[in-house]
Amino acid sequence: MRAWELLDTSAVAGQAKEMKLYRRGDEYSIKTGYSELMNSRMHSSEDVLAVLGCKPFRNKPETHILIGGLGMGFTLAEALKHVHEKATVTIAELVPAVIQWNQTHLAHLAGNPLDDKRVQIYEGDVGKLIRNSAQTFDAILLDVDNGPEGLTREENGALYSPSGLKAAKTALKPRGILGVWSAFPEPRFTKRMKQAGFKTTEVPCRAHGKKGSKHMIWLGVNS
Repeated sequence: MRAWELLDTSAVAGQAKEMKLYRRGDEYSIKTGYSELMNSRMHSSEDVLAVLGCKPFRNKPETHILIGGLGMGFTLAEALKHVHEKATVTIAELVPAVIQWNQTHLAHLAGNPLDDKRVQIYEGDVGKLIRNSAQTFDAILLDVDNGPEGLTREENGALYSPSGLKAAKTALKPRGILGVWSAFPEPRFTKRMKQAGFKTTEVPCRAHGKKGSKHMIWLGVNS
């Protein structure tokens, strides 16, 4: 078996752990410490997040979708398949290197979605963008960490706190959708979303087709 090749390393703002990009043949992996954040062979659940969050608005030209976390571009690429040709999709990414990797090493994996004319790149904290928005987005899709806690960056946990969910609710248009991806189920977060006023559904899915680890998506409608 081929060994992993380290392609690049990047600091994560405010954290001691570095983010590292690896390649093994045609497989890519992004890790922090000993934790794998994403792998190019396993993105089915990210695709599901995009489908669930975007399909309800596919015939609406003025749709504005916010995706928190660029990753390897798969969520963005899938979202673009399910929105109108005149829609806007804002991708918020905190780590500049991840944007750069998606323009170079990783660009081919998801079909160069950053080149799509509907895409706007926001380099910064998605939480800040959400807090500064009011009835702006039809859907907010969050995949900024391994779940509703701050693994990569402690500050990410604020997104999933009661105040973070309240901010997301304010940033969404009426009947807007909040989608949250996680590598694991968390019943307490389901309760938290409902308490924030979202009509909430849990959607279990697999990391790779019908195989792989069990992931969880929360889908909340702004009621």
